[in-house]
Amino acid sequence: MMSLFSLEKHLAGRFPPGIGDRRILFIGLLALCSAYIQGPVVKIFDFAGAIAEMAHFGLQPAPVFAIGVIVFELSMSALILAGIYRWAAATALAVFTFAATFIALRFWELPPGMECSMAMNGFFEHLGLVGAFTLVAWHDLREHGAPGKGRTS
Repeated sequence: MMSLFSLEKHLAGRFPPGIGDRRILFIGLLALCSAYIQGPVVKIFDFAGAIAEMAHFGLQPAPVFAIGVIVFELSMSALILAGIYRWAAATALAVFTFAATFIALRFWELPPGMECSMAMNGFFEHLGLVGAFTLVAWHDLREHGAPGKGRTS
């Protein structure tokens, strides 16, 4: 029987560094950013719904917040995918997601039941996204160096 260590070593040998690294990274980042691309696109095509969503969460003036969210999510996703100030864009989306989670998924205020369970699941899924964006920022800074040390992106 193959141990986990042996399996890990075997799999690592099948994917040597350099083969498809950029493509795999891009696909992973695209998957991570997918909700931050899909959400604004939906808001653009249903702007009245976007305004209603902002108003529902008490964000006023709702049209300004709707436009801001659309522009912010799309631009930060584009920066991450293009690798331009990826660390800053990932940090911005982590902070945004953390704040939005506490605005939109207040499961502790809901009575027990399916709605509460769904909000709780969404809350912790969003914390996972915060963690993933934090890792992207950390990796980008580690890989390319800190800003101000000859780094332009």
